[in-house]
Amino acid sequence: MTKAGLTKKQKNLICNVLKKYSEVDMVKLYGSRAKGNFSDRSDIDLAVYGEKLDRFIISNILLDFDDLDIPFRIELQEYKNIKNINLKKHIDKVGIIFFKTK
Repeated sequence: MTKAGLTKKQKNLICNVLKKYSEVDMVKLYGSRAKGNFSDRSDIDLAVYGEKLDRFIISNILLDFDDLDIPFRIELQEYKNIKNINLKKHIDKVGIIFFKTK
């Protein structure tokens, strides 16, 4: 089990989806799972980074996440399109690199 409450298998399943999309440069985990104060029902909050990302790609990633055999909801935000300054500050402060291509 990782510090974020995910098994290695669960993390690998999520990362395998992300690897399919060359437009994804990096993904940060944020929220309660990044802070370590999550519960058994906490969702997985992910911020995705990539210059070539668009809504179509984000939608496809979310559809692929829905097909995973993981008992958690996965929330995915495209970092550059987040308008809530406080959310961006939170991600910058507590975000943990979850996946990186380079």
